[in-house]
Amino acid sequence: MFENLQDRLEGAFQTLKGQGKISEINIAATVKEIRRALVDADVNYKIAKEFTDKIKERALGEKVLSAVSPGQLLTKIVHDELTQLMGGQKEGINLNGNPTVILIAGLQGSGKTTFCGKLAKYLKEKKAKQPLLVAGDVYRPAAIDQLQVLGEQIGVPVFTQVGSKEPVKIAEQALKEAKALNKNVVIIDTAGRLAVDEDMMNEISAVKKATDPHETLFVVDSMTGQDAVNTAKAFNDRLNFDGVVLTKLDGDTRGGAAISIKYTVQKPIKFTSRGEKLDTLDEFYPERMATRILGMGDVVSLVEKAQEQFDEKEASKLQKKIRKNQFDFNDFLSQLAQLRKMGNIKDLLGMIPGMGKQLRDVDIDDDSFNKIEAIIYSMTLHERENPQLLNGSRRKRIAQGSGNTITEVNRFIKQFDDMKKMMKNMSKMQMAKNAFKRK
Repeated sequence: MFENLQDRLEGAFQTLKGQGKISEINIAATVKEIRRALVDADVNYKIAKEFTDKIKERALGEKVLSAVSPGQLLTKIVHDELTQLMGGQKEGINLNGNPTVILIAGLQGSGKTTFCGKLAKYLKEKKAKQPLLVAGDVYRPAAIDQLQVLGEQIGVPVFTQVGSKEPVKIAEQALKEAKALNKNVVIIDTAGRLAVDEDMMNEISAVKKATDPHETLFVVDSMTGQDAVNTAKAFNDRLNFDGVVLTKLDGDTRGGAAISIKYTVQKPIKFTSRGEKLDTLDEFYPERMATRILGMGDVVSLVEKAQEQFDEKEASKLQKKIRKNQFDFNDFLSQLAQLRKMGNIKDLLGMIPGMGKQLRDVDIDDDSFNKIEAIIYSMTLHERENPQLLNGSRRKRIAQGSGNTITEVNRFIKQFDDMKKMMKNMSKMQMAKNAFKRK
C-alpha cells in the first residue's frame, strides 16, 4: 500500500539533505517533486497543486531549529498537511438510532457486501450491538447467498425476500423484522452497477427516503484511484452520504483515492478495509494514515491491535511461568493464536517505524506458521508440557508426524530454547529494574 508514493516522497525530501536552511530555490525543487509524486499516485492535479502551494507557504515561513534539519522540518509539514487533507480528525459512525439504520451504497465490485459482513462483525464484537443484515441487492442472486454465508460465519441474522424485485419494500419489511427481533442496528446492502446510471440512483434514493437511515456509507474500491473519487462525487450529489469506506487497501493501490476523496466530496473517510477476512476492518485515522504514507509506521494502531487480544490474567500467569523457566509449547501455541488474531503478519510488522521498506520484497506468509503448529501438534501432551524430553527418537517421530525433516524440527526446537532463555533474562532484568525503583 502506497509503496511507490513513499519512495517518491522520500526522494523529494532527499533534495533538502545537506542543506543548511530552506530557501526559495531548494523548496521549489522539492515541492515540484512532491506534486509529481501525488499526480503519479492518481491525485487530481488541482488538489496536488493546492496542497503543495500550502506546503511551500508554510515551509518558507518556518525557522529551521538547530536540532531539526530542513528535511525533517519539511517531513513534518507534509505530514500535517496530509492529515488535514484526509480529514484532520477521526470521525466515528453514528449509532444513536433504535434501531440504527445504516445504508450501504457503491458500484458493483467495490466490496459492498463483504463490507456489510465486516461492519456487522465490528459492531457486534467491538460496540456490543445486535445487528441485522438486509439483502437488498435484488439483481445479483450471488449477493444474497454471499450475505447469508457471511451472516452464518459471524452469527448475525440476514433478512431476505427471495424472488422480490422491490428493494424499498424489502428494506421497509426488514425494519419491522429488526424491531420484532430486538435488533438495534440494521445494515442494508444495496444493488450496485458497473457504472453510475439514472435507474440506480433513483432506486437507492427511494430506499434512503423510505428508511431514513442514520448513516449512509459509500463504499469505494481504492484501487480505482481518481475514478473512485469521481464516482463518490456523483453519488454524493444525489445521496448526500455521511461517510466513505475505502476497500482493497491491500491491493496495488497508488493512494489517490485515500488522499483526495475527502477534499472532493467534503465527507470523511470512516473505515478502511483489506482483503476478504472479516476481521480486516479498521476505523480511519487521518493522522495515522499520513504517517504510514510517509513510511513512518503506525505504532498506535499496532498497540491497539495487541490490546484487543490482551488478557491480563493470562499475561500474569505467563509471566510467572517465564520467571520459573516453565514456558512450554502449549504457551507458545497460545501466543501464536493471539498473534494470528491481530491480522496479517507482514502488515503488523509494517506498522513498526522503518520496517515497512525493509519488508517490501520479503515474502512473509501467514501459512508459514502452519509448519510450526504441525510440529507442536505432532508432540504428545506430555512432551508439549516438558520440552526437555525431546530426545533424538522423539524428534524423529515428530518429524514424520508433521511432514517435516528432522533438521527443520531441530531448528524450531533450538529457536524455541533460545527464545525461552531470552524471555527469562528479560524477566530478570525487569525484576531488577523494579527493585531498583522501589529503593
